[in-house]
Amino acid sequence: MTPNSPSTKSQRSFSSSSILYGNWLLPDEPEKKRSRKGRPRVPTGGSSRGTTLVWGDYGLRMCDHHRRVSALQLKNGEEAIKVRLRGMRYRLYKRVCANIGVYSSGNEVRMGKGKGSFDHWASRIAVSKVIFELKGDIHEKVARDAFRLAGNKMPGLYEFVKKGDPAVVGITKLQGITMEQLKRPRRAIPLVSMPITSEAVTQSPTASALSSPEA
Repeated sequence: MTPNSPSTKSQRSFSSSSILYGNWLLPDEPEKKRSRKGRPRVPTGGSSRGTTLVWGDYGLRMCDHHRRVSALQLKNGEEAIKVRLRGMRYRLYKRVCANIGVYSSGNEVRMGKGKGSFDHWASRIAVSKVIFELKGDIHEKVARDAFRLAGNKMPGLYEFVKKGDPAVVGITKLQGITMEQLKRPRRAIPLVSMPITSEAVTQSPTASALSSPEA
């Protein structure tokens, strides 16, 4: 076996992280405590995490408002993409996971008596969060059409993003503007200082003598 043979070369895998096989529509372990309704964690301190593509060339990003999307709705969006891209060579990445339990009570039930029984799994998705990524030998128009069908199956408004698109902070895209400029105050605060003159500090002896009660 020669030293330049392919078997002896150090081959780097696609990802350095370990492969975790599981279902993205439900957590690996049951909840120890019943989840509250809550709200998605929307970064308000100037964070753009999760708003750009990492592995794929095209993606689907939520653009209107944060919400809770059920596992069934996410599955319908995934199935719509698979049906549109049937027979093509591609790889679909999911950036979210349905790990929040939703509990509900029956109709005409009085208040109290606990939180209710388990209904379904859901995922809390923040605004401008990338949900799906697509990589493969696929034309851009075909990817747009596939993500359009997936967005119609899920609640909310979504937008098509490509590799290299600017990140988003909240609902503001960092296109032509940096993070430092975004954090600056919108209006410059003028620093106006009153000029101090000698007349305002010291009074003349005649004026102090007239104002004294002994005079």
